[in-house]
Amino acid sequence: MSVQRSEVRSQRSGVGKMVPVFLFSVFLSSVSSAVTIEDCIETALKDNPDAQAAAQRVKSARAAIREAESAYYPQLTVAGTYARTDNAGQAMFMELNQRRLDMMAPGFDINNPDDTENLRTSVGAKMRLLDGGQRGLYRDMARLGTDASTSQEEAIRNELIYQVTRGYYGVLQAQAFVKVQEETVASLDENLRVANERFKAGTAVQTDVLNLEVKLAQAREDLIRAQNGAQLAVAALNTAIGQDLVPQGPLAEEERADLAPPPASQDTDAFEGRPELKAARLNTRIQENAWKKSRRDYFPTVSAFGSVDWDSDVSSEFEQSYFAGAVAEWEFFTGFRRGASTDSAKANYEAAKAQERKARDNLKLDLTQAQLAIQEAWERLGVASHSVTSAEEALRITQERYKQGAADITELLTAQVGLTATRTRNVAAHYDYLIAQANLKRAEG
Repeated sequence: MSVQRSEVRSQRSGVGKMVPVFLFSVFLSSVSSAVTIEDCIETALKDNPDAQAAAQRVKSARAAIREAESAYYPQLTVAGTYARTDNAGQAMFMELNQRRLDMMAPGFDINNPDDTENLRTSVGAKMRLLDGGQRGLYRDMARLGTDASTSQEEAIRNELIYQVTRGYYGVLQAQAFVKVQEETVASLDENLRVANERFKAGTAVQTDVLNLEVKLAQAREDLIRAQNGAQLAVAALNTAIGQDLVPQGPLAEEERADLAPPPASQDTDAFEGRPELKAARLNTRIQENAWKKSRRDYFPTVSAFGSVDWDSDVSSEFEQSYFAGAVAEWEFFTGFRRGASTDSAKANYEAAKAQERKARDNLKLDLTQAQLAIQEAWERLGVASHSVTSAEEALRITQERYKQGAADITELLTAQVGLTATRTRNVAAHYDYLIAQANLKRAEG
């Protein structure tokens, strides 16, 4: 509005002074029009917090695979220990490890040893040889978890693309509503001018002027609400994007090309490719493997271990020794812990299967709703587009009749309200159909 007032003042003062204002307006228009729906989607896929969190979850799942595969490798440790004691048993074993125990030495008293110290450096290794297949199941669960996280990321990206697309068209729709209200205000302003001229000429009553003034005030209030709605739509779009990419101001004018009708035959099984359903199926397989893994707890485990040690009393050279072996373990009674764990894992598996069925039913319903919504939007668009021309012509004729005194103020206001409502419905139907197209693509995955 301030730019428009500046242009009016420039026109009064001269054409040359209007050029900077005009160039500034062109600059603002170019900045706004530079943001396309493709730019919004591309930026959102990088900067939206949900998209970033989903990408990090995929990285975490991939790291879990490496963690699961580490169970197939030996575990190596390095340790260093310094100890000092006068405990009889420990002191004797320290000297034994240092290869310097001499029980015949003068003054040797096995029960009252001198203070003995030991410095030990050790390298150890441990490896699980047999665990009833638990490591393999754990690795498979990690891989399935990665696939599930990837599917969830795809679902978030699919939903995000739709939300940004809907937000972008929502901005265009809100700005189109502003234009409709501006045209309504301009039309009522002209009608008020005609009514004042007729009142001054004595061919109209004062109530005509007063009614038009009231209606014009209402239209200006509607314009303010529409402008605020447009600003809110831009803020909502920037929130979906993840940054303030779209400036406050009009976006590029969209070409009102003929829209393609929805497909005549709808694919009722298109939802089978939805990433949400794939993630649900993968989660079922994860819980199935967890159930299998819990039953493998009944199997024994076999592990190998070994270490190489170097012992010294600090004042002498290190003496080397080794220790190696294997251990087999089988917990034959755990206080019924394994049975409870198996029952819990089986219940989780059954719950996952139920959730998979629920996801499939919900996605099928979602697709059906999207197909019905696009058909409804197309039919509304057809009805609304044909009524605008009729409403515009009806208002033009009524305005001419009112100027000539052949129509009263009620007819004029009725025609004006009808045109505003028709234009609003046409704008809503146009962008609702574009949003319905994006929603159908989302529902199809």
